[in-house]
Amino acid sequence: MKQQDPFDWTDDEARHRARAGLVRTLRPRPAEQDLLDLASNDYLGLARHPEVTGAAADAALRWGAGATGSRLVTGSTTLHAELERELAEFCGFESALVLSSGYAANLAALTALTARDGLLLSDAGNHASIVDGCRLSRAETVVVPHAAPDAVAKTLAPHPGRRTLVVSDAVFSVDGDAAPLTELAAVCRAHGAALLADDAHGLGVLGEGGRGTLAAAGLAGAAGVVATLTLSKSLGSQGGAILGPARVIDHLVNAARTFIFDTGLAPAAVGGALAALRLLRREPARADRAREVAGELHRRLTGAGLTAVRPDAAVVSVRAPSPEAAVRWAADCRTAGLAVGCFRPPSVPDGVSRIRLTARADLTERQIGAAVRTVVAAAPEPDQ
Repeated sequence: MKQQDPFDWTDDEARHRARAGLVRTLRPRPAEQDLLDLASNDYLGLARHPEVTGAAADAALRWGAGATGSRLVTGSTTLHAELERELAEFCGFESALVLSSGYAANLAALTALTARDGLLLSDAGNHASIVDGCRLSRAETVVVPHAAPDAVAKTLAPHPGRRTLVVSDAVFSVDGDAAPLTELAAVCRAHGAALLADDAHGLGVLGEGGRGTLAAAGLAGAAGVVATLTLSKSLGSQGGAILGPARVIDHLVNAARTFIFDTGLAPAAVGGALAALRLLRREPARADRAREVAGELHRRLTGAGLTAVRPDAAVVSVRAPSPEAAVRWAADCRTAGLAVGCFRPPSVPDGVSRIRLTARADLTERQIGAAVRTVVAAAPEPDQ
C-alpha cells in the first residue's frame, strides 16, 4: 500500500482556495520596470532617492551587510542609537526602540505590555500583526467594533483597576481611514487603560511635517500612550520601531521576546531610514503632497462612478464586487501598465474585496490622470 504523504492535506487547501478565488502568488519584480507603481507603500517616493540609497550603501560598507546578532549582543550600533534618538525627537516621544520590522514591533509591544490576567481591546479593523500580537499576549482579548470609542468605554467599564491595553491602527491599512485617537485616548484616561497606536500608515503623511497621526492628535508623548511604526513605508527602508516613555522602552528591552531574541535590523536599513527621516525634516512639503495626491485620486475615481473610501492619509481603497473581480481588475490594470494592490478575504475584516491605490508624493499630474483612466477603464461590471 502506498504510504500517504503527510502534506497531502495542502492539496485540499489549494483546491479550496482556488474555488474561493483566494489564490495568492509571488510575483518577483525586476530592478527596473515600466509599470506605474501605485501598489507599494513608498508614500514619499524615498525608496530610490539617491540620498537614501547612498546612505544605505555607506552603512553597509561601514558596518557590514548584517547586524551580526541580536540587539543585546552585537546587533546594536551607534547608528541604531542615532536613529532611535532622531525618531523619538521627530515624533514627539521620550524614547524609541528599533526592531527588525513593524510586524515585530507590534508583537513586541503587545506581548510585553500585557499580562495573562490583563485585558486587551483590539479594533475589528486592525492589521494582522496586531491580531497575532493579541493572540500571543495571553491576555483576555476583546475585539471591539471598528472606530467605536463608545464601545471601548462600555467594554472597559466593568474592569476598574485591571491592567488594560487598548490597541488600534492609527490609519487603517485597508480603507485608509484614521482612528478616532483623541476620543480613544480620553476613554483610556477615564478608565485607567493604556493606548497603543500603530502609526505605520501615518508617519510621513499626517501631522506637521509628517510627524504622524499621534502628533496630529496632540497625543505624542502623552502619558499612557505608546506608538509603533514601520520604517518601510514613508521612510522607504525596512524595520520597525516602538515609541513611548523611557521606562516603557526600558521594559521592552528587558521583556519583549521579539526584540531580545531577534537579530538586529541590518545597518543598511538603519542608514537608509535615518537618511529618509532627515530628508523629510528638510522637505516637510512631501507629506502635504502625499495627502494632496490621495485626495485627487479619490475625487477623480468617485467622479467616474466608482465607490472609494475618502482617504485620511495616503491609502485610496476602491470597492470590487467580488474576490474574483478584484483579482481580474488588478491584473487588467497591470496589463495596462499600472500596479495596484488587491485586497481579498481574509485580509479584509468585512469580507469586501478591494483594489487599493497608494498615493505617492512624487507622482506627477500626468501620472495621476493616467492611473485614474486605467482604473476606470478596467473596472468590472457591478454584477461580476
